[in-house]
Amino acid sequence: MKVLLLENIHPVAAEAFRQAGFEVDARSGSLGEDELVEALAGVSLLGIRSNTTVTPAVLEAGKDLLAVGCFCIGTNQVDLVEAAERGVAVFNAPFSNTRSVVELVLGEIIALARRLPEKTRRMHEGVWDKSARGSHEVRGRTLGIVGYGNIGTQLSNVAEAVGLRVIFFDTADRLAHGNARRVGSLPELLAASDFVSLHVDGRPGNAGLFGAEQFALMKPGAVFINASRGMVVDDAALRENILSGHLSGAAIDVFPIEPKAQGDAFESPLRGLDNVILTPHVGGSTQEAQEEIGHFVSGKLLGFVTAGATALSVNLPQVAPPQPAGAFRLGYLHANTPGVLADITRLLADAGVSVTGQSLSTKGERGYAITDTDAELTEAALSVLGGSPQTVWLRSWRL
Repeated sequence: MKVLLLENIHPVAAEAFRQAGFEVDARSGSLGEDELVEALAGVSLLGIRSNTTVTPAVLEAGKDLLAVGCFCIGTNQVDLVEAAERGVAVFNAPFSNTRSVVELVLGEIIALARRLPEKTRRMHEGVWDKSARGSHEVRGRTLGIVGYGNIGTQLSNVAEAVGLRVIFFDTADRLAHGNARRVGSLPELLAASDFVSLHVDGRPGNAGLFGAEQFALMKPGAVFINASRGMVVDDAALRENILSGHLSGAAIDVFPIEPKAQGDAFESPLRGLDNVILTPHVGGSTQEAQEEIGHFVSGKLLGFVTAGATALSVNLPQVAPPQPAGAFRLGYLHANTPGVLADITRLLADAGVSVTGQSLSTKGERGYAITDTDAELTEAALSVLGGSPQTVWLRSWRL
């Protein structure tokens, strides 16, 4: 099998695939749709980060594609519905870089409260400006977290440790950590927060979530931070609020349009503004996080192609069966219709094969069954089930 890894995925992933006997093509940049379509010839596993988009046309071209690994938190760059329709599993790393993002955000909160971007710029210009004007401690001030998931909750815990009061807003039911307090609406959070940090996902409904109306509701002199998704924020509106002095600073790590490759030109209306930190989508880009993501996602992809495990897949039914040594395994992705297990059991009985373990999970229009047996099914027996109109794919392994 061939693996294509894009966007400087950590070398531990490539090494894991090579150790498993895969041919690996590792590239530093992302690919556009046409380039990716061409590159997918013969590729079984695709590894990407946030800057490569897997469209229906890409999935159509990937005739040999079994799975896509998003070596990051988000999966909005992949058409998950189309991938599920074609039986292509998608995996991500929902936890591996949370600490790195949290540390960046906390550092930015302190740096912006002390106006360090402005101070360091003036020092580099040869100007000694020793003044406390506009500089504040963060202790006792209020951090408003929009989106209280894996990153938001960890930020909440760390922020409290340095003396920040934490409030949060989330459309889902979330348990408050520590002394954090849930508020009933986004406007309520904006009116009360000295720092607002966004940690929402890339679902289409979040596009344009934060614009002129929301900035107007923030406290005068507040600080705004976005380390979630670029399409969530109107950067032109943020620029106006910085220039007017309504906001005292901002830190932005993600942008609506980002360069495709290292060294490409970067354009943004936020360039050149005082007390604004701009970083090139590096929230999760620490050596520790990228190595952990490389281990985690490559492990999920290898578990899928070598044993059929779909635990933590974001688009297929999740099945995480044990792996008894020497067993024969049948993985069956199918249309979610009644009677599938009965069909499999009947097939095995007719073939004189005994079931030693079986797991089934469904998700939307798809069902996935893993069946372990004491003997290998013949090609003729497999073709009976494989030829069923409800079959998406049928694979077998020797564990």
